[in-house]
Amino acid sequence: METITREMAWELLNEYNKEPFHLKHGLTVEGVMRYFARELGYGDEEEFWGIVGLLHDLDFEQYPAEHCIKEQEILRERGVDERIVHATASHGYALTVEIEPEHEMEKVLYAVDELTGLIGAVALMRPSKSVSDLELKSVKKKFKSTNFAAGCSRDVIERGAAMLGWTLDELIERTILAMRSCEDSYEGDRK
Repeated sequence: METITREMAWELLNEYNKEPFHLKHGLTVEGVMRYFARELGYGDEEEFWGIVGLLHDLDFEQYPAEHCIKEQEILRERGVDERIVHATASHGYALTVEIEPEHEMEKVLYAVDELTGLIGAVALMRPSKSVSDLELKSVKKKFKSTNFAAGCSRDVIERGAAMLGWTLDELIERTILAMRSCEDSYEGDRK
C-alpha cells in the first residue's frame, strides 16, 4: 500500500471536486482533524488524521448517490493505505455504508463532519463571518432550528458525540475551537 502524501491527497481531491464549497469543506475538516489529533494526544498521527479529513468527501461531488462507496473504489485503485479507505468510508456509517467508526479518529470524523457545516453556516450569519467570535449558545440556537442548515444532520452530530462519550455542548465547543485554529488556512486557496 502506498503512503499518500498531503500534496497527493490535495491533488486527488481536486481531481474529483471542482466546486469551491466542497474544496473548502475538505480543508476545514482537514484542519479540524489535525487540531483534534494534537488535542487528543495523537500528535504523531496529525498528518494521517489531516489526510483522512481532506479526503473524506472525495466522491461526494461526482457520486452523491454512492457517497462513501465510490471513494473506497477510487482510493483502492490508487493503492491508498486501507486504514485511510476504512476511515474515510466510516463517516457514512448508518447513512450510506455499514462501516462503523472504530478508532477514536474515525469517531471524531463522524462527529465533526456535519457539525463543521452547521458551525460554518452559523458563522456566515455573523457580522464577522468568522468562527473567531462565535459562541456555543449561537450554535445551539441554530442546532435546534431544523430548517437552518437543514442538510447538516443533527442525528449524526448527536450520535457522533455519543460515540466519543462527549456531551453535545462539549463537542460543539471543542469543534468551534478546532475551526478557529485553522480558519486562516482555508480562507484562501490553500495548496
